[in-house]
Amino acid sequence: MKIPVGVLGATGMVGQHFVKFLQNHPLFELAWAGASDRSAGKKYSEATSWRLEGAMPEAAANLLVDECKPGNAPKLVFSATDSSVATEIEQSFARAGHLVVSNSKNHRMDADVPLLVPEINAAHLEIAKRQKQTRGWDGMVVTNPNCSTVVLTMALDPLKSFGIKRVIVTTLQAISGAGYPGVPSVDINANVVPYIGGEEDKLETETQKILGDIAGGQFVPLAATVSAHCNRVPVLDGHLATVSVQFAKKPSPADIRAAFDRYQGVLQHRNLPSAPKRPVIYMEQQDRPQPRRDVERERGMAVFVGRLRECPVFDYKFIALGHNTVRGAAGAAVLNGELMHSEGLL
Repeated sequence: MKIPVGVLGATGMVGQHFVKFLQNHPLFELAWAGASDRSAGKKYSEATSWRLEGAMPEAAANLLVDECKPGNAPKLVFSATDSSVATEIEQSFARAGHLVVSNSKNHRMDADVPLLVPEINAAHLEIAKRQKQTRGWDGMVVTNPNCSTVVLTMALDPLKSFGIKRVIVTTLQAISGAGYPGVPSVDINANVVPYIGGEEDKLETETQKILGDIAGGQFVPLAATVSAHCNRVPVLDGHLATVSVQFAKKPSPADIRAAFDRYQGVLQHRNLPSAPKRPVIYMEQQDRPQPRRDVERERGMAVFVGRLRECPVFDYKFIALGHNTVRGAAGAAVLNGELMHSEGLL
């Protein structure tokens, strides 16, 4: 039998991506939808203005929406709640014994909350068990990173053994990352907006936590400097990053290519249902990856890299691309739920 799961903030844009991604999932079944008190008591189809491509999944359409309060929800809930209310809601569910996998920024940098990209740092899940002692919760909160951080860290992790020292990253981020209604059309049409509030700080600090280690039961950030420039561009889906990296000892281009090509994580060895067989895929074409052509490949769960070349300032530079609402949001959280199940937490 499938494991029942719930979605907090299910009627919003990120919540809709959870509902879509969970459709026909081999392990999880969407059994509960939480939203504001304005939506409570309505069918999901009545409470939701569906904004995604394709029809609303039939299994979700007839679900009765509940308030975002613990009680009737399954043990595992995915949180798509807005950051303005996420802290109180997520903590109330964790206190009540639920496992909360959050897409919100609110708990990402907490000392006892893992910031998970499972191929990279599945071992960080161990820290979440401290929440019972540190906070008195019977459940726990784990988080997935900012959407652009997922792209950068998955591209960098295969290269970690070479000693990452400094990184400069410039992102070209899709409008879907701004939610709905998002960026006004008069601002983004035929334009680039060179500012996304809070994005550069998240990209710099979250990368260090994810690629860091655990020592003495604490997170130890990666000893590298990350500098980020973040831009909104008129692309529907897909965050593209241009990355320059300096290493402790410069590897050869062949070494870097081999690292990309052989890269796998614990998820691939466990054959988790949402894990791509190859989490990082190098593209040989000179002009790839491209959002419109590549971001939907591998169900949006892989990161594509390309254009590896030597950098005249640092050692090497390359391009990385990932699906911001799938691998950077709903798909990332569901994958974290699959990891938690494989660890015996469900």
